[in-house]
Amino acid sequence: MTALRDEYPPGDGPAAKVSVSLRAGNIRAVKERVGSRGFSAYVDAAVERQIERDLLEEALLVNEEEAGVISQEIKDEAASLFREVKSAPELQGGSAWHARKAD
Repeated sequence: MTALRDEYPPGDGPAAKVSVSLRAGNIRAVKERVGSRGFSAYVDAAVERQIERDLLEEALLVNEEEAGVISQEIKDEAASLFREVKSAPELQGGSAWHARKAD
């Protein structure tokens, strides 16, 4: 395995070959979605998303230690808002909104 430098943040730096073990069902599902040639990019994107989730969880825990536990009322309000935004017509598949490019 190529030595990786510490200076690259998640999502940056040159690609390097590594060996990983994945469950057969996950391998099949990825290949069905992106084919063999897109496999590495798909896994790399999934790893980057997981790192982002881990960092967000760590930030939330620090915030909770400093500001206290978030009330259930606020959690429910946030969940409701998330569901509302997620179901917005412009975020649904096939929408022309996705195809527009910034000027």
